[in-house]
Amino acid sequence: MRKIYLDHAAGTPLDPRVLEAMLPYLKEDFGNPSSLHDFGQTAKKAVDEARARVAGLIGASPEEIIFTANGSEANNLAIKGIVAAGKGKHIIVSAIEHHSLMNAAKFLEKSGFALTYLSADKSGLVNPESVREAIRPDTILVSIMHANNEIGTIEPISEIAKVTQEKGILLHTDAVSTAGTIPVNVKELGVDLLSIAGNMFYGPKGVGALYVRKGVRIIPLIHGGIQERGIRAGTENIPAIVGFGRAAEIAQASMEEENKRVVRLRDKLIDGLLSRMNNVYLNGHRSLRLPGNVNISVEFIEGESMLLFLNMQGIYVSSGSSCTSHALKASHVLVAIGVEPVLAQGSLLFSLGRENSQEDMDYVLENLPPIVERLRQMSPLYNKGN
Repeated sequence: MRKIYLDHAAGTPLDPRVLEAMLPYLKEDFGNPSSLHDFGQTAKKAVDEARARVAGLIGASPEEIIFTANGSEANNLAIKGIVAAGKGKHIIVSAIEHHSLMNAAKFLEKSGFALTYLSADKSGLVNPESVREAIRPDTILVSIMHANNEIGTIEPISEIAKVTQEKGILLHTDAVSTAGTIPVNVKELGVDLLSIAGNMFYGPKGVGALYVRKGVRIIPLIHGGIQERGIRAGTENIPAIVGFGRAAEIAQASMEEENKRVVRLRDKLIDGLLSRMNNVYLNGHRSLRLPGNVNISVEFIEGESMLLFLNMQGIYVSSGSSCTSHALKASHVLVAIGVEPVLAQGSLLFSLGRENSQEDMDYVLENLPPIVERLRQMSPLYNKGN
């Protein structure tokens, strides 16, 4: 049986070249970069080189990169660290943010901060003018993700940045789904803070980073030593950081050609799914979307059922975000863009990657329609409506 991995939005396989770069720091080069002897200085040099590579991926300076354990920590550090350093009491986020950002915002709301949750249109786009209208005299931070991890819609961050710069408000963007996948340049985007994670572009799990523009004051979440300029205490995860840097280097070199290839696969899958089945709807913007993102809602049946049947055919996908798949409830992102909860329950997310092929798309298109038909025949909703 074929095995086709189409869940790259949840995590990507480790590139063998990344693993090769990591191995020495799992064995003989085990020093602590805070140590002054040769073992420590070897580790410090490796961290410095990785920091430069990650910075290069997003057009930043190395000293603007703070390593974290993952994208969720980077998001938490951004929103909590900025409000702790500032004087305002108002924060603006979109209603379609990742749970790590959304739940951090809700935590701050319970702690006495005022939150404005901006809506997105039916394609998932946040209107920059809605940001302008939401800004108050006490607004301290705006956080809008660069692209949504579920529906793939790429947001107009540079236009939003023009608004925040005009108003003198800091702007953070969650670029976990974009950095290493599509071109990301912090200067062109105009952001003050940006989150990134290595496991989204064939690097190791357990490492991320927060870009903090030079001059922006931020308070640490983790207190302790002087690591990461005192902003993120704790002994660095050297193997993961080295792998992160190598993955960034590889992504930067291969991104343009790889995106062209994956977009062709994505569009083939979208067109095939919509043409071969009725009552199936594409979620997210048709063209302003991540290269490998295909999110659909299938009427009358549940996403988990389709997922399990696909799994038996060796096709591995998700039903919404990996952070919501165990919650057994409709995606907050789909509901926020106006998808009815019962239809949102029938969502599937196919996220494509480097190892996928035209033959993989053909295999999905061959197997999913009969699964949908079988499940619909068992659905009281389908039988009632047909």
